Amino acid sequence: MHFCPSCTNLLLVEGGAGQNGETCLVCQTCPYMYPISKPFVARTLLKRKEVDDVLGGEDAWKNVDSIAALCSKCQHERAYFMQIQLRSADEPMTIFYRCCNMACKHNWKEN
Repeated sequence: MHFCPSCTNLLLVEGGAGQNGETCLVCQTCPYMYPISKPFVARTLLKRKEVDDVLGGEDAWKNVDSIAALCSKCQHERAYFMQIQLRSADEPMTIFYRCCNMACKHNWKEN
């Protein structure tokens, strides 16, 4: 993604917008135009967050109940669980689990 240096809005690719009919990056808000003379690719690899980071860290798992659930990582038979409303109120809550084995602490969600 590229942004306009004048107004900081997102620039869009538009074919034939340049003076000689070339493809340009154009701003929808102001008259800024940047001609594209050759193909360019920019790739950014994103690091996915751990489930625990999204749930609030270690403090979020204090005072939660446990249930009989099999850990796919260490095969332990019990896991802590918590329910969180991720979507709108008319959708069911999502259940997150954490292995009770302190050496494992594998996190997963109900599918």
